[in-house]
Amino acid sequence: MELFLNSIGFGLVTASILALAAVGLTLQFGMTNYVNFAYGDFMTLGAYLTWTLNVGLGWPFWPALFVGALLMAIPVLFISQFVLEPFTRRSGPTFHILIVTFAVSLILSNLILAIWGGDFQNYNVGTDTPINLGPFILSVQQLGIIALAVTCMVAIHLLLTRTKLGKAMRAISDDKNLAAVTGIDTRRITTIVWVLSGMLAGLAGGVLALNVASFDPNVGVTFLFVIFAAVVFGGIGRPYGAMAGALVIGLVVEVSAVFIPSAYKLDVAFLVLMGVLLVRPAGLMSLFERG
Repeated sequence: MELFLNSIGFGLVTASILALAAVGLTLQFGMTNYVNFAYGDFMTLGAYLTWTLNVGLGWPFWPALFVGALLMAIPVLFISQFVLEPFTRRSGPTFHILIVTFAVSLILSNLILAIWGGDFQNYNVGTDTPINLGPFILSVQQLGIIALAVTCMVAIHLLLTRTKLGKAMRAISDDKNLAAVTGIDTRRITTIVWVLSGMLAGLAGGVLALNVASFDPNVGVTFLFVIFAAVVFGGIGRPYGAMAGALVIGLVVEVSAVFIPSAYKLDVAFLVLMGVLLVRPAGLMSLFERG
């Protein structure tokens, strides 16, 4: 029982990382209507930018994480504006843009490998004493990950519901052509969302690398299909669905490690993904929308 309860605590940490990544991915999908297979490499790049500031320049981890996430806006904005946007303007088959995102993923992964090498890296965060919180045993770093995710999710909720930008984002996600007719600058809003998505990818990559202790250039790519599982489970293009999907997938993945070897726990996300696609492809949120 103790092992089971501890796995729930670890599941909350995994869910927090997933929420940051899944919401960033689903916001971008809502604006562009295509899946970005380079998102895992965005996360990896964010992790290495944080590592450079933390280990290379000696910054404390959390300031390095936030600045690294801000710096992620630069490559993401460049890629979206000068690589992906020209293809989307051609209005060709969606399959073509998916191939382009695969190409971007390969370029980024090789660029990361060329700059930082293929060795495993660690952040300079010092020793961390576990804390007993009721039935859970979590480190200060893991509690920080949970707090960061909760703060970001609340901020995104307020953005979507209380600001003109958020309302414009929702309008474009519902119907881009109708939003343009009503006077919304769809291109500017899409650009802002790309920046926001890149920053969330940077945060997710940094805390993912922190949570796994040591990481290599495959850290984000390995996690990518777990993110897809959370996004699809909640309904792709739905930020609140991504949050709910992240919570469910995060808990399922970690709790499954109690019953199966932990090396296979990420495979559980694939099973959930296939099950959702077979039973309810529109995702969890569509269940509530239809009553």
